[in-house]
Amino acid sequence: MIKKNILITGGAGFIGSHVVRLFVNRYPEYNIINLDKLTYAGNLANLRDIENSPNYTFVKADICDFPEMQSIFGKYSIDGVIHLAAESHVDRSIRDPFLFARTNVIGTLSLLQAAKSAWEKTGVCDRLFYHISTDEVYGSLGSEGFFTEETSYDPHSPYSASKASSDHFVRAFHDTYGLPAIISNCSNNYGPYQFPEKLIPLFINNIRNGRPLPVYGKGENVRDWLYVIDHARAIDVIFHRGTPGETYNIGGFNEWKNIDLIKVMIRVTDRLLGRSEGESEKLITYVTDRAGHDLRYAIDSGKLKRELAWEPSLQFEEGIENTVRWYLDNQEWLDSVTSGEYQEYYEKMYSA
Repeated sequence: MIKKNILITGGAGFIGSHVVRLFVNRYPEYNIINLDKLTYAGNLANLRDIENSPNYTFVKADICDFPEMQSIFGKYSIDGVIHLAAESHVDRSIRDPFLFARTNVIGTLSLLQAAKSAWEKTGVCDRLFYHISTDEVYGSLGSEGFFTEETSYDPHSPYSASKASSDHFVRAFHDTYGLPAIISNCSNNYGPYQFPEKLIPLFINNIRNGRPLPVYGKGENVRDWLYVIDHARAIDVIFHRGTPGETYNIGGFNEWKNIDLIKVMIRVTDRLLGRSEGESEKLITYVTDRAGHDLRYAIDSGKLKRELAWEPSLQFEEGIENTVRWYLDNQEWLDSVTSGEYQEYYEKMYSA
């Protein structure tokens, strides 16, 4: 059997590591090439369980290095790309928008051009460039309504602007050059292996250590939450059965105000630590709201359900319980990524 060679970018990161693991274990007939620059959020410890698998290869490289991307496409005869590599934290994008433009826009363009150059020589039959994006490109919703695949783009942060730009480049390569490409836009992910600058792992760690729980504004912002393993399942379905040229929204059908989500995490974490449930609510500290902070995101995943029969498998209560348990049970992993640069970042970003 001829194996397919699948390039997964950002595969040492949070979402990427779950996608790599799923594909390595589910598709032994694929060669999975995990390309990651190993920035602060990339960690090969996320993949210890599959690092010696015969159909897995790790390559350390920067997606912005176009000659290197060309070399990788040639060396590994890449048949498909699942592109997850990105700078993704809004607060960091406000501090350094150039970094986000470089990685998310120029890096995506570098991969697109490398794929185009390679596949023009070998033909595009059975090739696919699958670009993973975010619901933040759509902007902000009021108290009602949902983002659909037809919602106009209205990014409000440097992060969402950079992802919107990368989405446009992917569509342009499909429309101009005939590059087989798909885009998906997902809601907020949570689950194991997430770098603890993001809300859920940050707060679990802070509750455990008795640190302040910094809440932007009044905590009224609403997000739709998706368990990361369900997102990996959706990526699998879209990669294998999605239609090139299409966009698919991936959501959890699971909206929470930030302050309500935080109180749920407090109750679960306190209980699992043997404390009185709600004891850590005293750690909640309201801080100045984030600039350009979108009020509400909510994804309509109806197209994905209708056309590809995907829907979330976990209820939020089960997902958050699994997530809190994982972080509390994996203290060594958490300690390895919450020192040095992270601690300096925490003190700058979240001091009340």
